[in-house]
Amino acid sequence: MYSLEFIKSRHSVRRYLDKEIPKEFVDILQEEIRQCNLEGNINLQLVLNDDNAFSGMRANYGSIKGVKNYIVLVGKRCKDLDEKLGYYGERIVLKAHELGLNTCWIGLSMLYKKTKGAYEVNKGETKRLIIAIGYGENQGHPRSSKIFDDVTNIAVKEIPDWFKNGVEYSLFAPTATNQQKFVFELCKDGVRLKDGVGFYSKVDKGIVKYHFELGAGTENFNWIK
Repeated sequence: MYSLEFIKSRHSVRRYLDKEIPKEFVDILQEEIRQCNLEGNINLQLVLNDDNAFSGMRANYGSIKGVKNYIVLVGKRCKDLDEKLGYYGERIVLKAHELGLNTCWIGLSMLYKKTKGAYEVNKGETKRLIIAIGYGENQGHPRSSKIFDDVTNIAVKEIPDWFKNGVEYSLFAPTATNQQKFVFELCKDGVRLKDGVGFYSKVDKGIVKYHFELGAGTENFNWIK
């Protein structure tokens, strides 16, 4: 399990060095992606050495620099696709951090230009986001964060330590524009995670859910849908 200090040390990075990811790291990432695709029935894909995706005016507008390697988040259209992509995408992000690589979640916007043949979107699938990956010019910067009471709704008399740990891990999860629009409800029969209204809120829900499981331990609770 990742420690809280490890979780705290990962920050979003938007500017990258022209430095190749070692083959052994690529192999580890590809295996992690394979497992995520199998478990989540999704189609994450690692793209390497694409010089054209973030170039020219697009990159300058969004302060994106030097991104040549990225993960494309693709999956079959379904109600919970964004949540699944957030959940498994964050799993890859933390694996990359474990390898000493930097990452940044990027929404599909004018910043990105698809390179022909770089990846596949099959029939019935849709592309939702991109995760930049590589060696950053720096290690990024900490974000401001809400506190425990801001993101919880407690319906029991005593709060177990596993719940406190799960929430604390979740407070350091990346969310779109750091909006942190989520609430954990602790009930007698488990935990309910409610997402707020906002762009990429369902993706954020998946990211936060993964963080909570890391901190709380999946053996200690059940999710309430």
